Amino acid sequence: MRRLLKKLVPGVLLLSLLGGSAFAQTRIATVNLQKVFDKYWKTEQAIAALKDRVNEMEKSHKEMLDEWKKAKEDYQKLLEDANNQAVSAEQRDKRKKAAEDKLKDIRTAEDSITQFERQASATIGEQKSRMRKNILDEIKLAISSKARAGGYALVLDSGAETYVADPAGPYYTPALLYTSDENDLTTAVIAQLNAGAPIETPESDQKPAPPKSQQ
Repeated sequence: MRRLLKKLVPGVLLLSLLGGSAFAQTRIATVNLQKVFDKYWKTEQAIAALKDRVNEMEKSHKEMLDEWKKAKEDYQKLLEDANNQAVSAEQRDKRKKAAEDKLKDIRTAEDSITQFERQASATIGEQKSRMRKNILDEIKLAISSKARAGGYALVLDSGAETYVADPAGPYYTPALLYTSDENDLTTAVIAQLNAGAPIETPESDQKPAPPKSQQ
C-alpha cells in the first residue's frame, strides 16, 4: 500500500489554497500525507473490505484448482482403464473416448482459470485504485480546510520522497530536506478526518454468570 501511494502522490503535495497567486504569500505549512493516509479510519475500513474481496476470490480460485486437479486424476484413471487388456476392445475404445472428453474438460478448465486470474487481478487493481483516490480526495479537502483556516498559502508533504534514477540502482531521497514542524498540520488533519469515525461498542470484560442449577 505504501509503495502504491508513492506512485500516486507527487513528490511534493502543493496546494494553491488562497485566491490569487500562492507564491505572493509566505505562510507555509506541512503535512505528512502518508501518516494521515495510514491513520484515517476509512483507510483501515477500505483495506479490510479489499482483503475480504481478495479472500473471496482466493476461495473461488482454490475451488477451480481443486476441480481441475480432480479432472486430471480422473483423466489418468480413464487412460489406465483404456489400456486395460483384461476388458474387451469395445470397452477400451469407450474408455479412450471418455478420456479424450475428459481431456477437453481439463483444457476448458485451464482456460477458465487463466481468465479468472486475469479478471481477478484487474478487479482488485481497480478497486484498490478507486479506494486510494477517494480517500486521498477526502484528505486533500481536509488539508485545504485546515490550511485556509490557518491562513497558509502552501502545504508541503513532509513525508514525500523523490525518485532518483541512479545507474547503480534507483532509490528515494526526502523531498523536503528540512522543516521545523512549527506549522505541521498532520495531527489536526487526522483529528478532523477521524471526528466522524463510527463509535465502536467496547466489549464487556464481565462474563455472564452461569445459570443456576435446577434443584
